Amino acid sequence: SGLFILPAIAFVKTGPALFLSYILASFLAVPTVLSKAELVTAMPKAGGDYFYISRSMGSVAGVIGGLSSWFSLGLKGAFALIGMAAYVELVLPIPIKPLALSFCFLFIILNFLGIKEAAKWQVTMVLGLFAALLFYVSFGFPSIHIEKYVPFAPFGLGSIFATAGLVFISYGGLVKVASIAEEIKNPGRNIPLGMILSLIIVGIFYGLVVFVTAGLLPADLLPADQLKLSLTPISDAAKVFSGGAGVTIMAVAALLAFATTANASIMSSSRYPLAMSRDRLLPAFFERINAKFKTPHYAIFFTGAVMSLAIWFLKLEFLVKIASALLILLYILANVAVIIMRESKIQSYRPKFRSPLYPGIQIAGILGCGFLLVEMGGLVLSFSALFIAAGLVWYLIYARAKVERRSALMHVIQRITAKEIAGTTLQSELKEILIERDEIIEDRFDHLIKNCEILDIDYTISAEEIFRKVVDTLSQRIGIDEKTLFDLFMERERQTSTVIAPGLAIPHVIVKGVQKFDILLVRCKEGIIFPDIPQPVHTMFVLVGSPDERNFYLRALAAIAQIAQDKDFDKNWLKARNIEELRDIILLAERRRIGVI
Repeated sequence: SGLFILPAIAFVKTGPALFLSYILASFLAVPTVLSKAELVTAMPKAGGDYFYISRSMGSVAGVIGGLSSWFSLGLKGAFALIGMAAYVELVLPIPIKPLALSFCFLFIILNFLGIKEAAKWQVTMVLGLFAALLFYVSFGFPSIHIEKYVPFAPFGLGSIFATAGLVFISYGGLVKVASIAEEIKNPGRNIPLGMILSLIIVGIFYGLVVFVTAGLLPADLLPADQLKLSLTPISDAAKVFSGGAGVTIMAVAALLAFATTANASIMSSSRYPLAMSRDRLLPAFFERINAKFKTPHYAIFFTGAVMSLAIWFLKLEFLVKIASALLILLYILANVAVIIMRESKIQSYRPKFRSPLYPGIQIAGILGCGFLLVEMGGLVLSFSALFIAAGLVWYLIYARAKVERRSALMHVIQRITAKEIAGTTLQSELKEILIERDEIIEDRFDHLIKNCEILDIDYTISAEEIFRKVVDTLSQRIGIDEKTLFDLFMERERQTSTVIAPGLAIPHVIVKGVQKFDILLVRCKEGIIFPDIPQPVHTMFVLVGSPDERNFYLRALAAIAQIAQDKDFDKNWLKARNIEELRDIILLAERRRIGVI
């Protein structure tokens, strides 16, 4: 939507080289697109930026990221409403700000009532927008005047970088698919593909449309100051080559773009205070859902109030700069989040898509976005610092005492300090996300693993010694005395070694009784020494069952075989930091599950 109003504002800062600012902004968005694609395929949960940032960096960053997402979307919606009013003013002589406030009130009511566009209409409108822009570029290109591109960059190369920050908000919608990740089929493929293709297509269209516009508009509509600045540059340019028909086509396209952006901004941004309230980072009333319309009415009304204040009190250029600055801050946090999640080495962090060129591409994204913020000027930098400070103050006075969640950053610190400080909250949450993402239906084997005993030995031990530890644990669980169970294991080893592969043993015995079956897992980093076996054993799956459990015993063996055949199993098993990570390796393994519990 920013394409229909921003070019004239940005042209004042850059000149005909403006299209390079759009292209530069698209290149600087690449690292974040890749980073967010990784994060969302690892954690396909509603909540978008806030969810990933809070889980990776903790509640302090969650507050800053959540507020940044909330206000950047809200300000983008306010900007869209001003643009919508500017185009309506072409036919109705009503002042822009009162008209924009009226539209804001209308969309607040629509969102409160729960009225949303159907997906098919959204797709239809997007296709219509692309058709209108294709018409604009195709018919406008032959009519451009080359002399309008001279001087090409009258304000210097620095202005191109500074303006890239101003127009960065135009690329904000490319990664908002993350907020509805739970609803997307095959997210591991479709989300990265959709984000990357969107960036390429949108970047090309933005560059072409802005290039054509600079070569078409009369000088009095792209002045050296903002006194006569046009807020409808695309329609004005369309008039040059197609008269009134072109103005109408592009005005309708602009209204569609602004309407969908404004509505989506209210709808999406109001979900951030809802999510933050559920995590106890904002007051509880934000999570209240209207009993009749099933919408977060307090969050919607508060978001609408923020948008209304922005429309009335902020100058358009400053509004756009602040929205872009908050978006850039979010992009920086997304790249940092990937680095922290990777370096945390959490077993249950398993993205379906991994960003290439890690960590270079993330570092480039952080530095590039930081450079844009600096180039946008001292006022924007001051506001960004003030915004972060306000988020920190809010966390200290309100949220700090209310939250207990541990982040991936704690796991990184734990790795560096070798201290157990991270906790298991994030691991458990990521595990549940993986189970939901991969549609894992728990079977009897999973149920046994969730409740089984795990022995984690950190020194070299003989087979006889480990079996004494095994029977000490299993005898009470299975209802067999220790000596009998120990003799069964030792006799089984004398008959045939249960070491079936280098580093892997599956001791299994049959005991008297009915409906008896249990599993015990053993990890020995230094190795278990079995007689006549040259290599030490690091992994044991111990199975004990009664004769009537023979069929399940075979199924358990099949499950173990599938798990152990994974090329990364041995590496992950030895790297696991605690018993719960060992358990998760088995529970989250890819295998064929038979039946449910």
